[in-house]
Amino acid sequence: MPLSTPPQGDPHQPPRLTRPHPLPRLTEPACVFPEPGAVQEFWADVQRRGTPLVAPDPLGSADHRAVTFLWRGTPATRAVQVMPNKLGDPRAPEGNLMEHVPGTDIWHWTLRLRHDWHGTYDVHVDEGDGPEPDSTAYWQWLRAQRRSDPFNPRTLPRRWGGGPVACAELPGAPRAVDWEPRPGTARGTVSEHKVASAHLDGPRRVWLYRPPHTAHLRKRLPVLVLLDGEHWQQPGLGLAHLLDNLIADGRIPPLAVVLPDSVDAATRWAELTCRPEFVAFLAEELLPWAGGLLPVTEDPAGTVIAGQSLGGLTAAYAALSAPHRFGNALAQSGSFWWPNGPRAEWLTRRIAEGPRLPVRFWLSFGEQEWVALPAARRLRGALASAGYDDAVHREFNGGHDYLCWRTELAAGLEALLSSTPD
Repeated sequence: MPLSTPPQGDPHQPPRLTRPHPLPRLTEPACVFPEPGAVQEFWADVQRRGTPLVAPDPLGSADHRAVTFLWRGTPATRAVQVMPNKLGDPRAPEGNLMEHVPGTDIWHWTLRLRHDWHGTYDVHVDEGDGPEPDSTAYWQWLRAQRRSDPFNPRTLPRRWGGGPVACAELPGAPRAVDWEPRPGTARGTVSEHKVASAHLDGPRRVWLYRPPHTAHLRKRLPVLVLLDGEHWQQPGLGLAHLLDNLIADGRIPPLAVVLPDSVDAATRWAELTCRPEFVAFLAEELLPWAGGLLPVTEDPAGTVIAGQSLGGLTAAYAALSAPHRFGNALAQSGSFWWPNGPRAEWLTRRIAEGPRLPVRFWLSFGEQEWVALPAARRLRGALASAGYDDAVHREFNGGHDYLCWRTELAAGLEALLSSTPD
């Protein structure tokens, strides 16, 4: 399908939409607050239990929980804001302010959430050294006062650096056990390289995952191109452990994984917005380069391109514009609203106007992504109308979040690679 020229020059941000549904706030926390003289014991118990605190739903639903986020303030603390991923509205930031228990150092904020929610969250603390709360600069300033939750040891690396981000998983959420190293499991290796590129006007940093036991391979390896490689290759996300475990379990065949660097935010916006030259780099330079190091397949049915957010948009675009090379697109929380302008949802309209191509789509989105989800559902409809009967669309109870994406990535790889050709 020859795609028309993608738009250029649109804003580097998603549409500014108000959250369609109010946050499910609860007035009663998931704990009992102490009298002022017993605060030390309260915090010792919080340290033992870890945050956020989770309790049965006060409304009696078996599939919901009360979830309380806590902060231990100081005498100077004026405000504390907690921002779980996509459980807040930047247009109404006051809705995420914690309440203070008078006479104590306890600040709290409670939501009623379905028991399968999982997500990361930030805490922003006003210690009285910034603008007045009623000033126009206050909320932007508060967003920069980010702190880590000292009572939550569960973290993930933060995109573009800046320290880890806390994460929480309710009892019904997918468990991330496949991302943990297993004793006795054969391990692949991850190496860093530079790949020359005429299409990108210079070399690009790339990471390559080699599966275990490649010395005596008798058939070509399936290959995964995973965008935003500089983040996925970090040890804290556990990508190599996931691949090792899925291969050891026989849930996916041994495969090569190529992880190109997105460089920085500006480069990412320039390249991961349906750019033909970036797809040419992937198909004509990156994959042949990987083929010079490992016996990777040239069959599109054994080739997966995967990405998240703008990377998810690009994964779908690459498969549609180069189906001879990418036979599988794994798009997570894809930015199918793009561009933010008069040609909105450009790729969805291209799918609706074109023929059915030999490409399989596996798509997943967070139920809390109120900006991306409506466009994603329209994309699902366009795929169905165009004859992509095998396209998979899943929705998970979370946001625009690597904590969710890593468990969804495992499910997508298993679905797309479980029956790859020899």
